[in-house]
Amino acid sequence: MKEKGVSACIVPGTDPHASEYMAEHWTEMSWITGFLGETGTAVITLDKALLWTDSRYYLQAEAELQGTTVELMRESDIDCPSIPEWLCSAIGNRESEIGKVAVNAEMYSVNGYRDLKATLEDGGLELVSMDLISPLWTEGRPAIPTSLLYAYEEQYTGESVESKLHRVRQALQERHCDALVLSALDEIGWLLNIRGKDVDYTPCLISYVVVEKEKCTIFVAPNKVDDAAYAYLKRVGVAIADYEQVFDYLQHIDADGIMYDGGKVNEALYEAINPSISRRVNVSPSPVLKMQSVKNEVELQGERIAMRKDAVALTKFLYWLENEFGGNEAKSEKQEHTEISLAQKLGEFRAMGENYTDDSFCTIAGWKGNGAIVHYHATPEACATIEGEGVLLLDSGGQYLDGTTDITRTIWIGEAANIPAAVKRDYTLVLKGHIALACARFPKGTRGNQLDVLARQFMWAEGITYGHGTGHGVGHFMGCHEGPQNIRTDNNPNPLQVGNICSDEPGIYRTNEYGIRIENLIAVREAKGLGAYTTGEAYLEFETLTLCPYDTHMIDLNRMTEQEIAWINAYHEWVYAEVAPLLSEEEAAFLKAKCQPLPLTH
Repeated sequence: MKEKGVSACIVPGTDPHASEYMAEHWTEMSWITGFLGETGTAVITLDKALLWTDSRYYLQAEAELQGTTVELMRESDIDCPSIPEWLCSAIGNRESEIGKVAVNAEMYSVNGYRDLKATLEDGGLELVSMDLISPLWTEGRPAIPTSLLYAYEEQYTGESVESKLHRVRQALQERHCDALVLSALDEIGWLLNIRGKDVDYTPCLISYVVVEKEKCTIFVAPNKVDDAAYAYLKRVGVAIADYEQVFDYLQHIDADGIMYDGGKVNEALYEAINPSISRRVNVSPSPVLKMQSVKNEVELQGERIAMRKDAVALTKFLYWLENEFGGNEAKSEKQEHTEISLAQKLGEFRAMGENYTDDSFCTIAGWKGNGAIVHYHATPEACATIEGEGVLLLDSGGQYLDGTTDITRTIWIGEAANIPAAVKRDYTLVLKGHIALACARFPKGTRGNQLDVLARQFMWAEGITYGHGTGHGVGHFMGCHEGPQNIRTDNNPNPLQVGNICSDEPGIYRTNEYGIRIENLIAVREAKGLGAYTTGEAYLEFETLTLCPYDTHMIDLNRMTEQEIAWINAYHEWVYAEVAPLLSEEEAAFLKAKCQPLPLTH
């Protein structure tokens, strides 16, 4: 920094493709701080090092930054300054300071770069594009992955590449553009019906794509394209170029109007487009993002199939778990289990499912206080042993060729009679909110933020809340987190549409005690059986996709209405009918016991 005349360097936890899960090659923020959370940004000045992250990762960051010189900045707290605010206060408007802030333009979206630049300039600072990490991180830096590109067959996608490209070109025409630049790996995978193994948990391939009126080009490392992949791309009319050639290609592209998603395409790509030569650019949300979020019937049916396979794995795991921790005194020596060994065991059961390829994210097995860390990740160095009685939070998911799953169940391990009243209260408040959202009916055009309060209402009534969203979009054999739709307090202009898949996952977290979260996946569909008094507008509702019983021992029935109990009973009846035929006799009997109807009067 001194050599380059830079006062500060910002190192975001991102990659050039705005990915949620990154290839290790780009984990620069983690390399320089030691913080392994999914969301965080480091700021390095000439005499300080700081890390901004949100409330989901406070406890994790405290543990991982302990013993370092990196200071934790709690960005969800009201009194925490933003990164630009802090920089302007710390080094801005000082004649003795150089006043330059460096960022790697490939790691910042166009929108993010512009906002940062404007804010810093207001504080007397200059933003400069400069990669300060690559020259330093040379020893042991992982290479960019080289997994093979493969075709994702139309029997799973329900739509051809030709059809998808036609729809994209129609969107381009409507916006008077000649080309679309895509950098988001999930959008590329959806558009070209391709998948890969370049990134953990998400079957995508590191590449760029440029769609033009008469041409579509994928920019990908040549060693990722074998003969079969080459033949497939040729058959669907996609040209191939080297990954690094995208910058030169955009500099010389013959297009008057170029569309890109300013929230995803990185600043370096934008600078390559070079709009200064009178070339028009259209900073629109990617049309592909909305297209892929609306699942067709083939994709939805695939998700239902994947859910049944996932339910079999979860039931086998819960049966095994009860046998391990169910107080079986006949066992003279019980094997010691940890959070990691439980996650591994669940993974083994999932891997038995047909068309299973991977987990959809790193399984969260949080025992007691660790469950209060929202995105907890057990490591061999910091991993709890499952012993005694307590609350286990288990958040997991699988990737199947049929679809992507994501489910959270909270389980009491120990004697049911020993469940504390406070745990039952919290579990029931979460469950009530979970059911309220699942049962929602709403007019077409409703946004997720308008429904979020349904899941929080019972907690808010008792002065409790949670710091994460209630629901995220989910991809189809792709990213477990997908936009543009979501269900959270933040305003989102995108209404929920038929075919969207979201999670439904309220929670309560008691620091150092326990965490409770309950999650199903739900799909938006047209409402059924509204009755004779509706006003004629189109109404929507949710179809619950996930199949897995709740831990009914943790429910305080005195807090439940008859309607809520009836919903649980109907859900459990459906779970048993769908899953029991796929289990062994012993496992089916176990599931039947877990799905016994609750009394409507209590």
